[in-house]
Order: sequence, then C-alpha cells, then structure tokens
Amino acid sequence: MEIKKQTNLRGELTVPGDKSISHRAVMFGSLAQGTTKITHFLEGADCLSTISCFRKMGIDIERNASEILVHGKGLHGLSAPSETLDVGNSGTTTRLISGILAGQSFTSELNGDASIQSRPMKRIMTPLLSMGADIVSLRGNGCAPLRITGRPLHAAHYQSPVASAQVKSCVLLAGMYADGITSVTEPVLSRNHTEIMLNYFGANVNSRGTTASIEPEPVLNGREIKVPGDISSAAYFIAAGLLTPGSEILLKNVGINPTRDGMLRVCKAMGADITLLNASTEGEPTADLLIRTSSLHGTTVEGEIIPTLIDEIPMIAVMAAFAEGTTVIRDAQELKVKESDRIAVVTEGLKRMGADIQPTDDGMIIHGGKPLHGAEINSYLDHRIAMSFAVAGTICDGTLTIKDGDCVKISYPEFYEDLYSLGK
Repeated sequence: MEIKKQTNLRGELTVPGDKSISHRAVMFGSLAQGTTKITHFLEGADCLSTISCFRKMGIDIERNASEILVHGKGLHGLSAPSETLDVGNSGTTTRLISGILAGQSFTSELNGDASIQSRPMKRIMTPLLSMGADIVSLRGNGCAPLRITGRPLHAAHYQSPVASAQVKSCVLLAGMYADGITSVTEPVLSRNHTEIMLNYFGANVNSRGTTASIEPEPVLNGREIKVPGDISSAAYFIAAGLLTPGSEILLKNVGINPTRDGMLRVCKAMGADITLLNASTEGEPTADLLIRTSSLHGTTVEGEIIPTLIDEIPMIAVMAAFAEGTTVIRDAQELKVKESDRIAVVTEGLKRMGADIQPTDDGMIIHGGKPLHGAEINSYLDHRIAMSFAVAGTICDGTLTIKDGDCVKISYPEFYEDLYSLGK
C-alpha cells in the first residue's frame, strides 16, 4: 500500500461502528430471549468472527446491508459446537466468549490465527479457574488454542492486576452462570461497554468506583442497538485533520464514552482544535466531531488515562512525531501484547521515517518537530499500525509504503477509500 502526501483534507465521514460494542451486541443478543436488531454494525473481520462462533453454537443470525438480526435463545440456549470455534484475529472474541463458555453444559475449543496463538490468555484463565471453571491451554503456554469444559461456576470477587475491559467482561459474563454475586475490581477503570449493555438487556450490573458486580441468572431480552461510530477508527481522521494543512473534517455520530475518550483529551492537551456538536447522552454518549488543522505541541500521557486510549497510542505517537516539543508515553505495557508489540513496531516505523523516538519498558519518548520522510513500514499484520502510518504518509515528504496494509480489514475495511475521499 503506497501513501502520498496530501493537503486540504475536507469533508464529512461516518466511521464504522464501534468494534467493542458490535462484538457485545451479538454476544448478548445470542444469550437474550427474542430478537436483537443491530444497526451500524462493524462489518470487520473481528466482529464477523464473533458472528461465526455463535452461529456454530446454534444461534440464527441474519446479515443484510442495513442491519443484523440475532435470534437469541436465552442464557442457556447455546448448543455444543461440532467444530472448533475460530476466533480469527480477535482477542475480544476469545476472552469474552471464554467467560460464556465456562458456564455451559458442553465442551468447546477456541483457536485463531498465529497472532491469537501468541496472546496471553492466563489473564482470563486465572479468574475463571478461581470460579471453578475447566479451561485448559492445549499447548500449555497460557495461549490459544483453549479447551473449555462447561460446568457449574462459583461466585468470586476477582482483583484484576490489569485494567482490561476484556478481563472484566469475561468474569462478569461467567458470573451470569455462577451461584452468587460475582465482582471484579480493577486498578483503574477500563471501558465499560459491557456494564452499560448488559443492564440495557436486563441484567443487574452495579458499578462502584473500579468495581463492577453482577447478579447471577439474569433474564436478558432482545433489544434494538444502534452502534455508535468507533472512536478508535475516528482517531486516524482526527489526527489527519489536525496535522494536514488546510483541513476541516466532520466526523458524524462518534462514541465519546468517558472510558474511551482519552484520545480527545490528549489532543486537547496538545493544542487541538476539536469541537463537539450534536452531543447525545442517551445510552452510549455520542457526538459529531469537527476537526480543524492545528499546531500541536508535546504532552505527557500516563496513568489513569491509558486504558481510555490504549488502542490509539500508535496514532498518538505519530502525532507526537509531527508536533513541536517532547511527548512522553508511560504506563502502557499493555501495548506489548496487542496484535503486535506496538512499542517496538511504532518505534521501528517512526525511526525509519527520521523521527527522534526512544522506546521504554512501558511506552515511548518522542522528540517531535523533525521533518519526516517516506519509508517502507512493516505493519506486522496489525491494523492499528497500518492505519497510523497511513496517516503519517499523508503528511510526510515522499512516498510511504506499508507492507501488508490490507490488514485494516480487521476493523475498518473502507479505511483507505475514506482517507482518499477527503483529499479530493
């Protein structure tokens, strides 16, 4: 994929539906009674993996151009799959579905691509085992493939060592099948889409501080869900609009949940001109975002804000390389166990472009303002890396080439078309 410099990015975009919310809508709709109607669903490879897994467990899921219809069978309505559940590249599918499978009356196996087979699953195995689950890493390395033999589960209070919505959600979903109230306490609050949506479906989830708890055996009922635009996908166009000279971009109906809006807060701290329009707080909060070219400066990104922007850090690092001054990113060890080691990969790519960047154990130090040039960037099949450097390519001098750039289909199949549509 070759990217060339652009100016005057102008126009209006509706970015794809939120990936986290799309996953959960299918999962919870499958466990609900009746039909769940999902609009603006993300038709990316990860979310299609979730649909495939639940179809293999007997759930009728209809897909057409405008909506997804999930015909749920209730909390105990899943059937034993006749083959391995293929999660593809999706860590969300793997970790959340494990909590559901732990409480079933059948045995199942989960597996995915090479990336999934190297991503840490002990972080969900540990709490599930403490609840009495039977979950085994078949290669004995704490990674997929996993075999899960469903059995009655015990309520637990899990103190999670990481602020991870996937870990929290896995435990809460297993808690629906437990013998009492199950709770999870995190060191810092992670994204709360599971808590919001489970309550919307009829569960009783309580949140207090960094602890979320769920009552067992909820009766979930099918609902209508309009998925907001994914702020992680919007992040690339926020950055492009801020950094590309003469730009003004309107992003429609973007999710601005406070547990996800760290990108907006960091941009503001860097001097960004971003205006929120048509804000709504019904269900998941949303707004239209008006982005104008800005002179950005360095900042420090650390602490409690990290879980609210963990997927956007590669894009923030690229922004920092073009901004004046120094940006320091700390407390982001989680980047090492994403689809790639994003600390190493971002550092490698930006250095190839001429940036002054040093990796650290938990982040990066970026001395911005140096002129950057095109280079050959290896995406390592990581969609967030490919999209972040595509934006860099529209700003730097020369041509930037992205190896395996089509991996963006994981979360944003029309990304390149949308990016080029703004430069016309």
